[in-house]
Amino acid sequence: MKLRSLILFSAGLAIASGLSAQTTATGLKKIAISDVRPIGSLVESTTAAGRKNSLDRVVQSLDSQLMDRVQNTRKFEVIARSDMASILKEADFSAGNFQVSGVDYLLVTTVGDFQDYAETREFAAIGKSASWRVIRLGLVGKIYDGQTGKLIESTNIPIELKEQTENAANSSKNGDLSDALLQKVTFMAAEAVAARVADVIYPARIVSKIDRMVTISRGEGSGVAIGQVWEVFALGEEMTDPDTGASLGREELMVGQVRITRVNPKTSQAEIISDTGVDKGALLRLPVGAIR
Repeated sequence: MKLRSLILFSAGLAIASGLSAQTTATGLKKIAISDVRPIGSLVESTTAAGRKNSLDRVVQSLDSQLMDRVQNTRKFEVIARSDMASILKEADFSAGNFQVSGVDYLLVTTVGDFQDYAETREFAAIGKSASWRVIRLGLVGKIYDGQTGKLIESTNIPIELKEQTENAANSSKNGDLSDALLQKVTFMAAEAVAARVADVIYPARIVSKIDRMVTISRGEGSGVAIGQVWEVFALGEEMTDPDTGASLGREELMVGQVRITRVNPKTSQAEIISDTGVDKGALLRLPVGAIR
């Protein structure tokens, strides 16, 4: 009886230990997001052009939008701004090393391009004019491994928005146009960066397949939208660089395409539109240049 109890107790400990390890392994990774900063030459050029105020508003908006968009992917535990100062104070940034203790990843975003200008065309015969407010924004997002300081990914995010209105002759609504577009462009840029972070660290995967429908591990706030066509890849063998011996990742073979039909908070559904091996566990990627 005692032996049986001991065996059951030991089995219980093993199960509990396994569950604990599984919980830890599948827990959310911690990510720290540094303040968004424009490059020096951009600050100088926008100041000279009288657009420094617009640039400052974009940067301030991006700071808060990035936190919100990354949190909304539901893939990470985002470190609060109140904790960032102490974490970054202890970080080792010497010689380009971005090693940060206490977090799994560090996102560093810089603004490399910003243009905010208006174009106007006069129609004297009808006493009206048409104005276009154009905002162009270019970001560089860099993802670092917080434990090693190694650069995992560097990506460029270009955004351009244009808005047109009809104005009465000699009138101007550029300020209103700018306000609306500034808000929209920062939201789109932040969402694009957050989606890229999720793509790199947690590539979208098929978690179930029933007939011609699949469920993927991406939901609201992670760059998935109804109507998008995603490419499906089966994973092959691990590849190694013959010169350096470094891992090149696993071979990826395209095996089909799916079209998003429904987006839920944590997952999305898609219909299979081509299939030469689509199955559970396969990776999904948006084609290069596809609109999120």
